[in-house]
Amino acid sequence: MGKIDFVIMWVDGNDPDWQKQKQEYQPQRGTDSGSNRYRDWDNLQYWFRGVEKFAPWVNRIFFVTWGHVPQWLNTQHPKLCITNHKDFIPDKYLPTFNANPIELNLHRIKALSEQFVFFNDDMFLIRPVKEEDYFVKNIPRDCVIESAVMQEDYSNPFGHMLLNDAALINMHFDKKEVIRQQFWKWFSPVYGINMIRNMLMYPYHKFASFKFMHLPNAFLKTTFEQVWKAEPDILDQVCCNKFRSVYDINQYIMKYWQYVTGQFVPQKLAMGKMYLAGYDTDEMLKALRMQKYKMLCINDDGVEDNNFYSIKKQVKDSFEAILPDKSSYEI
Repeated sequence: MGKIDFVIMWVDGNDPDWQKQKQEYQPQRGTDSGSNRYRDWDNLQYWFRGVEKFAPWVNRIFFVTWGHVPQWLNTQHPKLCITNHKDFIPDKYLPTFNANPIELNLHRIKALSEQFVFFNDDMFLIRPVKEEDYFVKNIPRDCVIESAVMQEDYSNPFGHMLLNDAALINMHFDKKEVIRQQFWKWFSPVYGINMIRNMLMYPYHKFASFKFMHLPNAFLKTTFEQVWKAEPDILDQVCCNKFRSVYDINQYIMKYWQYVTGQFVPQKLAMGKMYLAGYDTDEMLKALRMQKYKMLCINDDGVEDNNFYSIKKQVKDSFEAILPDKSSYEI
């Protein structure tokens, strides 16, 4: 088993210098730049506590940032690599307030290992995980479940991006040939009842969409290199967008590329779950306190401004109940 790094992106939406720069580039319409894209839940310390307690085997952590770091972060930690956007993203794409150019260029981080797990800052480890939960014989673990429709609100640019990702995959790969070559990866019994989805979708000639699970993704750097080689112009156009738009593609193109090239080992769906904090608050807090899953995503969608501080406190109290001790990543 090769070394496995973790990558996490973070932005301090309260940083006045960052706010000033964002305002300079802020368009009036046509992009996704709502406050929930950037506001701080003040729970990042629990991400580090979870990693130290539940994934002590991690090789290095690449903390990707615009330039700011939390005051409490131990920047001298031997496993921690503070990585500024300027360190790896081509100058022509900077500054960016769009997560997609950041995610699509991760392979340019020179010291990053071939095998890495990518986290958004709303994804947490709340139970022990093993290296084999992410990679087996240096191949990413994943579950490929095809869907007829995207389980996203189409008024949200993210849903459009995932459809754009699938469309790009169809431009390069023949669905029947892909499944023929790796039949047992697409119809693995580890998917349980969800395998029926792949059976129902099999007659269709194109990939429509895939089951969306907003959880940490295991990637190979070489996958990013392959996609950039295949579609340099489209990726370049996306990376020039300062804010998210319905025309973007995102990191899931890399995930889908690993699906269709067979660069994955089937995995159960029960590893983790995403909760929409504004809609699933009670269930989410219960799952967190009971440590129901290995990985949990606490997504900001649906949280109204007038409820934000109340839900934020409940989330933080729940984390404190299961991860009360400071990690060595904290001063």
